[in-house]
Amino acid sequence: MPYPPIMHSLSRRTFVALVPAVGALGWCARAQADTLLKETDQEAIAMDYRADAGMVDAAKFPKFKPGQTCANCSLYAGDKGAASGPCGLFMFKDVTAIGWCNAWEKKA
Repeated sequence: MPYPPIMHSLSRRTFVALVPAVGALGWCARAQADTLLKETDQEAIAMDYRADAGMVDAAKFPKFKPGQTCANCSLYAGDKGAASGPCGLFMFKDVTAIGWCNAWEKKA
């Protein structure tokens, strides 16, 4: 079976150098598709993250006060009114605006 035309113009060295770059593109596409933090993720468990602050057990988490959400936390970097957005605490993951975690700090 003949090689595609592009394979004839690529040296082996160039091809080997391109393979990791192509793999990284695939990784980025998967990472963008799965950016919402899940309560079952290790980092979420470590910080007692809840996707819905209405489901936080105040007896179990005495730091929690009604009205605290990711949207009004100083670590939340999402757009106002957005359903989710990035958090300074969870790298490469978005959190729900109505969520909460044990690192909540009042937005100034």
